[in-house]
Amino acid sequence: MTDYLDHPLATAVPERPAATDVEIVSATGRAAMERFIRLPFDLHRDDPLWVPPLLMERRAALSPKGNPFFRHADAAFWIARRQGRDVGRISAQIDRLAGAGTGHFGMLAAVDDAAVVAALTETAERWLRARAVGRVLGPFNLSINEETGLLVDGFDTPPMLMMGHDRPHLGPLLERAGYTKAKDVLAYLTDDPELPAGIKAILDRPLPPNVRVRRLRMADYRREVGTLTDIFNDAWSGNWGFVPLTPDEVDHMARQMKPLIDERLVWFAEVDGEPAAFAVCLPNLNEAIHDLNGRLLPVGWAKLLWRLKVSGVRSARVPLMGVRRKHAGSMMGSLLAFLIMAAIRREAAALGLHRIEMSWVLEDNRPMRRIAEAVGGRAYKTYRIYGKAL
Repeated sequence: MTDYLDHPLATAVPERPAATDVEIVSATGRAAMERFIRLPFDLHRDDPLWVPPLLMERRAALSPKGNPFFRHADAAFWIARRQGRDVGRISAQIDRLAGAGTGHFGMLAAVDDAAVVAALTETAERWLRARAVGRVLGPFNLSINEETGLLVDGFDTPPMLMMGHDRPHLGPLLERAGYTKAKDVLAYLTDDPELPAGIKAILDRPLPPNVRVRRLRMADYRREVGTLTDIFNDAWSGNWGFVPLTPDEVDHMARQMKPLIDERLVWFAEVDGEPAAFAVCLPNLNEAIHDLNGRLLPVGWAKLLWRLKVSGVRSARVPLMGVRRKHAGSMMGSLLAFLIMAAIRREAAALGLHRIEMSWVLEDNRPMRRIAEAVGGRAYKTYRIYGKAL
């Protein structure tokens, strides 16, 4: 049985905002955290595009025993109530790997009411300010390496796995609470298995003799995950907001991804025998669980396995991709990215995966955006990271 976070610091600051009928309560203890997890189920009950997350996964993600994020971070969670009803939630986090002086908020969900959002953000801000935080960014659920940003464009399609889906009113209400855009991240979608002619012409040329492209070696899975993490931490180290994946998080990620991993959809490119680029494509789990209402029992497991292994899903997401910094921005770096994306597109089409999301991409990461667009991707969703000086 999962033990929920019962953070002793969550009650160390006043929790009732002034001059409103909104009550803020700490989500400490098993029953309160269960309410915290289930609150979006009520808020999104009339949204056909929202995908209820698996409850067992959410419980593990918010448990210090289930998520290694808590080994380098502190967090607190709150629920907003009005007239006996839960009407919103928020978290506040301090990630010690993210740099001093900046804190995060996340897990935001609320009814369309400015007073509720203001009460939630004020509570998170007080908690952060009491810990010498001078600026807050978010939403991060819970880390920048997990769900990132608030959906501000692209509400007309359901989210892919490990991507958020928010109500349109949340962005404007955050802005009324004093938050402004810090950065946008984009999701690109491709739905044509054929690569553009220009890219095909590049890939039809003979490969340089020192370049090799290969699939994941499933028999050496743990070592392969370590290799892609090493590339990821190098490739992303210069990016805005970068937080490295820790060894514990790598182990956790390896276990989480393994049931979804198909070695035909994970590719590496090597230069002079050194792994230099990679991409991971995962079947879109959301497509398989959208009608399970968060539950795998009593028959959810059977439905999930049937859809993933037999009837299949038709969409997928590339959540991880990277090219080592020494190749980034060069002709070689672009070639490596095109090679692995072409391999994934080819194998995905053979598996019946016709819609592939590449996400997320920083709005000012021009090299990655050019690659996504060159292979036929179009930016179809925008997620916003908000900031506020405390």
